[in-house]
Amino acid sequence: MNTASASRADTAVPTSGPTPSARKVLIWDAPVRVFHWLMVLSFAGAYLTAESERWRLMHVTLGYTMVGLVAFRILWGLFGTRHARFSSFVQGPAAIARYLRSLVGGRPERHAGHNPAGALAIVALLAMTLLVAATGWATYNNVGPWSEDLHEGVASVMLAIVGVHVGAVVLASWLHRSNLIGAMVTGRRLGSPEEGVRSAWRSVALLMLVAVMGFWWMQWQAPRSGLAADLTATAAKHNDRHDD
Repeated sequence: MNTASASRADTAVPTSGPTPSARKVLIWDAPVRVFHWLMVLSFAGAYLTAESERWRLMHVTLGYTMVGLVAFRILWGLFGTRHARFSSFVQGPAAIARYLRSLVGGRPERHAGHNPAGALAIVALLAMTLLVAATGWATYNNVGPWSEDLHEGVASVMLAIVGVHVGAVVLASWLHRSNLIGAMVTGRRLGSPEEGVRSAWRSVALLMLVAVMGFWWMQWQAPRSGLAADLTATAAKHNDRHDD
């Protein structure tokens, strides 16, 4: 599955843009891209439906979806393609500091995949997703009066990290003269042939998409059973407490 070559693609190269001989190569496989955009959709939907009792089932369904996506991303980060692996982009504080200094110096290090600062945001968002889900579960299971405020607070912190991440991507796109948002759609960006991965693994991405769509379909097929029934009962108890 791994398409590693003799040289490591993510070795830092101090340059403000791609080399003249560079051409577009496949960097991010289909599972990474589908994961990314499903997370964007799920987080946005969950955040927008957080205060609505009418859309409570959607809110919780999207929360569980994010947990499943994070579980997949952890596995893909261990066994996936070259640039999907955590070992290829997660680095220590020294590498992050060096990359940030290169930005300030006007000659940003070039990384074929995620840069060290971007990797920090990715790990933080994965961890925050699990924390948001845990506090959300505690809220809907009446673990304690603190759970709802904690859930909202963690979600707000995660929203702030998302905002910083989006801003950093826009800034990095400008500094590196590379459309990173477009690259997360097509999977391709300028680089040398040895930096690319050989397979997009579309079959894995399709299975992930089918699994998510199947989960959503099951949730809406049984509106008065399972999770939906539990949420209805929990909402009724919550309203009763407020009425008292």
